[in-house]
Amino acid sequence: MKTLFTQTLRPALALFILLSVVTGLAYPLAVTGVAQLLFPWQANGSLVLQGGQPVGSAPIGQSFTDPGHFWGRPSATGPQPYNAAASTGSNLGPLNPALTDAVKARVAALQAADPGNAAPVPVDLVTASGSGLDPEISLAAAHYQAPRVARVRGLPPAQITALIERHAQRPWLGVLGEPRVNVLALNLALDAGAR
Repeated sequence: MKTLFTQTLRPALALFILLSVVTGLAYPLAVTGVAQLLFPWQANGSLVLQGGQPVGSAPIGQSFTDPGHFWGRPSATGPQPYNAAASTGSNLGPLNPALTDAVKARVAALQAADPGNAAPVPVDLVTASGSGLDPEISLAAAHYQAPRVARVRGLPPAQITALIERHAQRPWLGVLGEPRVNVLALNLALDAGAR
């Protein structure tokens, strides 16, 4: 006569061990190996290097507040901006007074940094994304900031506009996505050209 162990516990234990090996060891090793083989840059964090040292990650924004740099989209992460461990949106609805106050403060900061700019402020410069980590801004947001960056750096506005266009990323296949620019890449190019 079969015991409880042989009927129930031994098959359950054997299945537990098998699934632990497959899902806890074999599958992660296989996925890591394939990622390293096919997508090594992405699998290793999409690190942006300058002089052999990492200065950021391409898919994660950074906080730039110096008027001589392009500013990215506001981050909703805490305790510091662009905290990848705390990726989240603000979850504030359009009628929430806290969102209205935050947008007004961001518009005021942009206008204070460039008081002569009377152009409408692009929405992506004053609202956070769903992840709070966006590394890119629209071309409109970059062009809005171009006069300030040119003035602060003492460069011709046409040179800054040309830099934006050189770093512009167009929609994939011409239809998927919006024209945009990576703020870190743009600022690194700006710093390299300003030396």
